[in-house]
Amino acid sequence: MPEADKFFLILSSAMDANLPLTAASQASFPWLSLIVLLPAVGALLMPLLPADEKSHSPAPRNLALAFLLVDFLLMLAVFSRIFDNKEGGLQLVERISWIPFIGLEWSLGADGLSAPLVVLSGLITLLAVAASWNVQSKTRLYFALLLVQASAQGLVFLSQDFLLFFLAWELELVPVYLLIAIWGGNRRIYAATKFILYTALASLLILISGLALALSGGDFTLNLSELAQRSPEGSLGLLCYLGFLVGFGVKLPMFPLHTWLPDAHGEANAPVSMLLAGVLLKMGGYALLRFNVQMLPDAHLQLAPALIVIGIVNIVYGALNAFAQDNVKRRIACSSVSHMGFVLLGIGAVDALGISGAMLQMISHGLIAAAMFFVTGTFYERTQTLSIPNMGGLAKVLPITFAFFLASSLASLALPGMSGFVSEITVFLGIISQEGFTSLFRAITIVIAAIGLVLTPVYLLSMCRRVFFGPRIPALAMINDINPRELTIGLSLLVPTLVIGFWPRVAIDFYEASTNALAEQLLSHSLTAQSLLLPLG
Repeated sequence: MPEADKFFLILSSAMDANLPLTAASQASFPWLSLIVLLPAVGALLMPLLPADEKSHSPAPRNLALAFLLVDFLLMLAVFSRIFDNKEGGLQLVERISWIPFIGLEWSLGADGLSAPLVVLSGLITLLAVAASWNVQSKTRLYFALLLVQASAQGLVFLSQDFLLFFLAWELELVPVYLLIAIWGGNRRIYAATKFILYTALASLLILISGLALALSGGDFTLNLSELAQRSPEGSLGLLCYLGFLVGFGVKLPMFPLHTWLPDAHGEANAPVSMLLAGVLLKMGGYALLRFNVQMLPDAHLQLAPALIVIGIVNIVYGALNAFAQDNVKRRIACSSVSHMGFVLLGIGAVDALGISGAMLQMISHGLIAAAMFFVTGTFYERTQTLSIPNMGGLAKVLPITFAFFLASSLASLALPGMSGFVSEITVFLGIISQEGFTSLFRAITIVIAAIGLVLTPVYLLSMCRRVFFGPRIPALAMINDINPRELTIGLSLLVPTLVIGFWPRVAIDFYEASTNALAEQLLSHSLTAQSLLLPLG
């Protein structure tokens, strides 16, 4: 038998051991490990490139592009041909004992909650590297950090072991911190430090809550599928839920834990902002679904109304705060706070329609926000300013850039025919159809959330008017418009928003089986709770 065949035979037999009962299928080949580790291999190769910063060699950028392109194509192949979107459980499961004495396993698996976000992460990271065309300082380190970030992101979404998830969650903080602190703006150290302090303190709550769950049952386990079967009730379940809510809410970002986001976006360069808005915020929403909803359904049913209230505050506060921003990126960052409030609304709706809307909003906002920050970066490279009062009349000198910025703004304000409209209307319908809430509560929720929707076009279109149609700045009269490379990146983000807007089943079919299974789980727990209360009634 050839050595390669022996290796895969051993690997396959190792995966067979102690597979979770909820897994729908196991991998005959470690596809998910390949997806996760391929960018890391590229990062390890980066120091081998020549270290001549004066020549501005394109080799680091090209190496990163090559590895991320292959990784993205691999994602598309695996999730379109091997992954079965009609299955609601875990698929392509890989489970290998890594450090037995602490219970750590290399345990990966994909379902409808993780698969679309992995693909989204791969696309945006690839485009972020392509958008870093003009980075000329410490290029080997810069692109190596982006590759490490790509691996960490994939590992967050695919991990099925709590400790492995936590390690990946912590690992992805390091590249973001360095990318802001080294290549950011004038106040980059302040923004990077604020980001790491918020997220590090939040991680402590995540670790404590996860270990409490692992110790709550008879046998100690860190496997997420086994933890989900425990579903602790009472005060322990509530405390773990609140710990996860605060820990993941920082990354979402959830009011009042959001204040790091405008500072980080204001100082980060455009490619890093694309990652922050397009991927990192989605980690918070994904983790809430994976941990708070799937593992702690009883606590979630109790606290769902509070989650909806926080979501409403996010929507309105983020929109109002956007008006106060004179920096383009800070205004878009506040817009992200508002739009991620719809994710909280959908999760709090506790029905299939609401959870589906939350997933669609994460996918939609990831594409739209990345597009807005990318286009902002293109005219910043030309104008060297992000101050709205210092820009004006750019529509005549940058007509294509203006068209892209307007299109992404229209997508963000949920124009019909764009993905944002479908996702937000689905969340609304999820709230309306949830009969577990009173009619008054649903009506107030819809009215206040609608106010946020009305405010969105006001602050976005007013920004477009001031930046592109304000008084012309003579110093900005001779700048060049968007080039073919930038045009390709912009289209790669905007075309999917149009496709999803006109044909949402493209995205919904990807995750619907998993969101329906999650909603059914919540319904069963709700019916069980009602049956227990009947004798007391």
